[in-house]
Amino acid sequence: MNSTPRRSRRKKEKGFTIVEVVMATFIMAFALSTSVLTMMGGFRAIDVARNMTLASQVLQSEMERIRLMDWGDIHALTGRQQVNLSSVFTSNTAIASKFNLVRDVFDVTAKTGEMKLIVLEVTWTNSSGNPL
Repeated sequence: MNSTPRRSRRKKEKGFTIVEVVMATFIMAFALSTSVLTMMGGFRAIDVARNMTLASQVLQSEMERIRLMDWGDIHALTGRQQVNLSSVFTSNTAIASKFNLVRDVFDVTAKTGEMKLIVLEVTWTNSSGNPL
């Protein structure tokens, strides 16, 4: 017959209690959800950076197009106009559909007929469909 009491035999057995298993599960769930949220924030930041780069390229393209215009064509520009990006970005229609470019043209007060102030504004929708 075994002389060791039942209680000491139980302490020698290896294993986890249900409380330890539940706590480990909660810790793992918290770690996984935190990492998923961090990755989502990173993907959002990448999307913003990519769109900022594309927006600057859209602006640069329009500035170069205006720079190459004759003064007579520039002088004819007036008011606020939506720029048709589908005619500018023919090889990539996704840019034309995602970005909006507005051009404001003003006469400089002291130099009417000699100088124009041209303001370009680009907006776009992010991956969530929200305008920026």
